[in-house]
Amino acid sequence: MKRLLLFLACITACTFCGPYVNEASAQTKQHDYHNSTHEERAARRAARLEEDKKIIDSIVVARNFEFNPMTMQQMPAGQMVFLSNINYTFTIWRDAMDICLPYIAGITPPYRRVLLNTGTNNMQNYKTVQTDNGWIVSFNAVLYAEIDYTFTLEINDHSGATLTISNNWYNDVQYTGTISQIY
Repeated sequence: MKRLLLFLACITACTFCGPYVNEASAQTKQHDYHNSTHEERAARRAARLEEDKKIIDSIVVARNFEFNPMTMQQMPAGQMVFLSNINYTFTIWRDAMDICLPYIAGITPPYRRVLLNTGTNNMQNYKTVQTDNGWIVSFNAVLYAEIDYTFTLEINDHSGATLTISNNWYNDVQYTGTISQIY
């Protein structure tokens, strides 16, 4: 009788403890699987970011890219405006520039919104400087009635670009957006 009670007690204990043992081993397996997939994802992400960096490097060196703005802001503390027109672009290819961007003219209110819509192959002082985060491209161009504009494009390897247009007559205007290759 004592053996029977001992046997039933062992079976009852195993019935209640069994799922906990199985659950613990399942959690360990799941944790190992999660760590391996996390490491694989991190490796894929690093490879993808390295490939993106190579693409940005090649299009900047080749002078073959397009800047697509998403926001614009008059500096130093103007209102930020979101741009949704897909025709707004700033393109560099070979030794030419094509621009179609809204621009804010005026130093004091009332400001006027105008459209810089022109192209030129007369880019002066074209400089590309590689930084830790990407590239800085800058040059001067004479547009519209002999006004000298300075274009500074700060390209980040991972998160887009910032274009600043400045001249002697008006406040700077800054655009944020993305860089893409011209096909």
